[in-house]
Amino acid sequence: MAQVEKRGGLLRKSSASKKPLKEKVVLMYDEIFMTEDPSKCSPRFWEELFLMKVNLEYLEGKLESLDGEELMKIKDNINCLFQHCIQALGEEHPIRVVNALQTLCALIRGVHQKNKSTSGFDIINMLMGFDKAELCMKNLMESLDSLLCAEGSESLKSLCLKLLLCLVTILSHPPSRREHGYDAVVLLALLVNYRKYESVNPYIVKLSIVDDEATLNGMGLVIAQALSEYNRQYKDKEEEHQSGFFSALTNMVGSMFIADAHEKISVQTNEAILLALYEAVHLNRNFITVLAQSHPEMGLVTTPVSPAPTTPATPLGTTPPSSDVISSVELPLDADVQTSNLLITFLKYSSIVMQDTKDEHRLHSGKLCLIILTCIAEDQYANAFLHDDNMNFRVNLHRMPMRHRKKAADKNLPCRPLVCAVLDLMVEFIVTHMMKEFPMDLYVRCIQVVHKLLCYQKKCRVRLHYTWRELWSALINLLKFLMSNETVLLAKHNIFTLALMIVNLFNMFITYGDTFLPTPSSYDELYYEIIRMHQSFDNLYSMVLRLSTNAGQWKEAASKVTHALVNIRAIINHFNPKIESYAAVNHISQLSEEQVLEVVRANYDTLTLKLQDGLDQYERYSEQHKEAAFFKELVRSISTNVRRNLAFHTLSQEVLLKEFSTIS
Repeated sequence: MAQVEKRGGLLRKSSASKKPLKEKVVLMYDEIFMTEDPSKCSPRFWEELFLMKVNLEYLEGKLESLDGEELMKIKDNINCLFQHCIQALGEEHPIRVVNALQTLCALIRGVHQKNKSTSGFDIINMLMGFDKAELCMKNLMESLDSLLCAEGSESLKSLCLKLLLCLVTILSHPPSRREHGYDAVVLLALLVNYRKYESVNPYIVKLSIVDDEATLNGMGLVIAQALSEYNRQYKDKEEEHQSGFFSALTNMVGSMFIADAHEKISVQTNEAILLALYEAVHLNRNFITVLAQSHPEMGLVTTPVSPAPTTPATPLGTTPPSSDVISSVELPLDADVQTSNLLITFLKYSSIVMQDTKDEHRLHSGKLCLIILTCIAEDQYANAFLHDDNMNFRVNLHRMPMRHRKKAADKNLPCRPLVCAVLDLMVEFIVTHMMKEFPMDLYVRCIQVVHKLLCYQKKCRVRLHYTWRELWSALINLLKFLMSNETVLLAKHNIFTLALMIVNLFNMFITYGDTFLPTPSSYDELYYEIIRMHQSFDNLYSMVLRLSTNAGQWKEAASKVTHALVNIRAIINHFNPKIESYAAVNHISQLSEEQVLEVVRANYDTLTLKLQDGLDQYERYSEQHKEAAFFKELVRSISTNVRRNLAFHTLSQEVLLKEFSTIS
């Protein structure tokens, strides 16, 4: 008996006398690719199709063989196939469900691949039809959600994830990205976190190896647009507060309530889009280049504002930006418009959400911002463009209103390398969060970001023109806060870990400052600040010496700080007697800064310092184990918010459609 051999949808007998026979499923595909409705002659056509084993190779090959015009002729049949696939997902028979999932994968991949070479049709229209797209996607998502949440086959769930992966490829297609990009990015962020610590997640692998420029840039644009929209809304609310009744009241009674007013405009943040940015930065080295891609600053581009429904209300930043906002960034660059990029937008966003960390929700949002900055600060390429003198930007960070300082005018901001804005953000956090509910974890991460940036500068001998004094002053004030609140803080935190990190930052400047500080006078100013604030360092030494000589729980931690202070104490003990002698000889009761610097410069040669190892080394960020609990809780919270806001969004769309349907 002749053997049967299967090739490309054909059944061939070994005897050459017989013509090859096509599989039944292939014959049914051929009917779909005709212009006639295949169910006209065969009413049970769609029922039978999903009982047949899918031939992915033939189906995708058939789509590939047609040009755009030919594909448009069979659009109705493609739409019909897509809709029947979704219906089959609700069947009890698992074979039908599996075949429907595989068919959907082939359809989406094939149509998307076809669209790369021709812009003669829209992907969404070709697959579903514009008039039925919203209902189709709603039904599809509900079916996939049911399959993923149900107890059942892991292979079936894997197929669901593969289908969703096919769907998020719309990020590389501008028209589709404008309409669906936000949802696709949020979906991708959640899929990457689906059982990520329990099994091999295909989305983590896929996202880590994406190198398609259009897709990565598309994802970056969607994230930038969402963050920009939040920044714009926050700025509008801030101006509303400053120009309204509160402003008049403040003029009468002073600024005693300024912090309370600021708290009122710290509204809900957008952790979903922030999580997407984190996953892209953390997993994909190629995405780092997207951070620096220039585009017009979105807040400066005027776009028409469509009236929005007033109910139901959703929190600021949790809904996707309108398509008007999304399309606005795809304008040509204008010489009169300040250019921006994703990193600048993210830094501005971070400066808002990191201002207020009093509740757990905002604390987590600030933590995620700092984790993203940690990943950026460790990346060699990111550091290269952060420190690039040829990439200067004016970055207007939001600063917390404080009684003892005036708000800086936007127009006075200098154009500087982007690393200056990162350092400004870290300094701003340091000086504004010394409070009773001390955010120790955030402070540790903040100091780590600064340390990693300094390590890069030392390694590459980058002489950054930055106002280092602001950083030194902030660090010393933080040490003073730790000491003055020793009893309260030690009841909750190991403050010596943070103190050691701060002291070692000073040790970095002392040991390697001559290789990365911009001028010799900058190095002199470092010594001046240490000498000027010597009392703070003396008090710190007394505190850690006291605790390191006692047999308490802080003995070892305090002892490390004691040893780390050796060079700072050497500088103080070396220069202070000489400064006092200079003042006595010249009969001066109080020396000026320049006179102190003169003494410092004249006595460097006789100063002896110890070489300290490991100052320019650090432990790289690792999510697994250390951050797993944080991300599990974060994803759970994001999923709840997305589900709730998605329901609101759908309701408002239905209300609008109902209203429009009554217009003659």
